[in-house]
Amino acid sequence: MAKVANKGTKARDAGEIAEIFRRLQAIEPEPKGELEHTNPFTLLVAVVLSAQATDAGVNKATRELFRRADTPEKMVALGEDTVRDLIKTIGLFRNKAKNVILLSQALIERFGSQVPADREALVTLPGVGRKTANVVLNMAFGQATFAVDTHVFRVSNILPIAPGRTVEQVEAGLEKLVPEPYRLHAHHWLILHGRYLCKARKPECWRCPLADLCQHEPKSVAR
Repeated sequence: MAKVANKGTKARDAGEIAEIFRRLQAIEPEPKGELEHTNPFTLLVAVVLSAQATDAGVNKATRELFRRADTPEKMVALGEDTVRDLIKTIGLFRNKAKNVILLSQALIERFGSQVPADREALVTLPGVGRKTANVVLNMAFGQATFAVDTHVFRVSNILPIAPGRTVEQVEAGLEKLVPEPYRLHAHHWLILHGRYLCKARKPECWRCPLADLCQHEPKSVAR
């Protein structure tokens, strides 16, 4: 997990936070998640599979999986052994294959084969935690949720926007502090910023559009 904000950083005011997201929005007005999917069910499965795996790696594995099974019924019919074989390039594939079948069965038995648009219901599904639920609610149902992955956690602490020592603290901070016009896409902007600019090992501060607003030191320099 990333380090929390440096001691001595100043609390952000509403204007500064709004300016951070205004700049991120200007770069990518309509950010999209990078996991390939065709409906709420395939999105849910893709997010479950993405734990401790890259989006690119998940996409490579799920293209054939989703071609064969894009509904809970088709996934159950496919069977755990076949699912396991199709996703074997993904980390923890055995346990994930089991969860994909179990969550598909649960959707059929308890939710009429539909992905519920409710966090409390989603987290009752095998393999689905709060972060996964937040991603699905945001991307499939347009709810302004904040899915805090390692990128969001790191960037929220480094700038800082919503510093915290736990994922729950950062999520609560974002929920409280992100201005209304930016809430729907906020976590996507932070993910993209952390993935491609504010990298954990070598942050590219020299080309960061937020460098003048960032309180983190030292800044890296252009090569």
